[in-house]
Amino acid sequence: MKKLALFLITISFLACQNEKKSVGTTDTTNLEKHTDLSVKYDSVKVYSKNMVTNENVTDTTKAVITYPVFSDEKINQFIEQKMMGFADEGEHFNTYQDFVTAFIKNFDDFRKENKEYGQTWFMDGKIDVVAQQPQYLSALVTYVNYEGGAHPNSNFTYLNYNPADHKEITLDSLIDPKAMPKLTAVAEKIFRKNEKLSPTQSLKDSYFFENDKFSLNQNFTITKEGLKFLYNPYEIKAYAFGITELLIPFAELKDIARPNSLLNRAN
Repeated sequence: MKKLALFLITISFLACQNEKKSVGTTDTTNLEKHTDLSVKYDSVKVYSKNMVTNENVTDTTKAVITYPVFSDEKINQFIEQKMMGFADEGEHFNTYQDFVTAFIKNFDDFRKENKEYGQTWFMDGKIDVVAQQPQYLSALVTYVNYEGGAHPNSNFTYLNYNPADHKEITLDSLIDPKAMPKLTAVAEKIFRKNEKLSPTQSLKDSYFFENDKFSLNQNFTITKEGLKFLYNPYEIKAYAFGITELLIPFAELKDIARPNSLLNRAN
């Protein structure tokens, strides 16, 4: 009986050990899948069948979006839906294909009503992954479109995402709103140095800040050097000046960033 009892205890112990090992293996596999940020790129492209001919060229309207594809579908959905945000007001699309197809349809409808119209339109959307870390993914959306007028419309927007918990990373998650005045003051000092402005020089004549007061936007990314903001054409300067970038080094953020945020270089 003692031998039988010992045998049963041994079998029970081994079973528990195997169960623990199995559970541990499953968790590790899930973690590896969770942090797989390898990426490839794909694109959608649609051409209008309405050719436009003028003195110099025969051409047609086209719409292209080049986008990243991850193994994690949740990341793909986040990026795709953010891209849909560039649609005109009142329009809503679910996929890249829907977006480019609608752009071409808008041109074709316009051309039916304006048969002598001598210009083509174009849409060029591109999403580039600029940072890939287990808890931080950043992509730059470059969206340029032309629907007539003096020049194309250009927009450059950073997307920030945590692949670990599948949540968008906002500025408030990195900087306590109560610390924003301090961050803005640091940023303005750097901005004025970059623009070769004195500490008291007015922003009224050359910039478009509301009430002529410097402010930060929500268009940012985290680089190896620090927190970088991007202002689009027309946002704070005339279109001819293009984009304006503003980098705040990590050293300037140590007393401003949330203790456990991605801006804490110890993390």
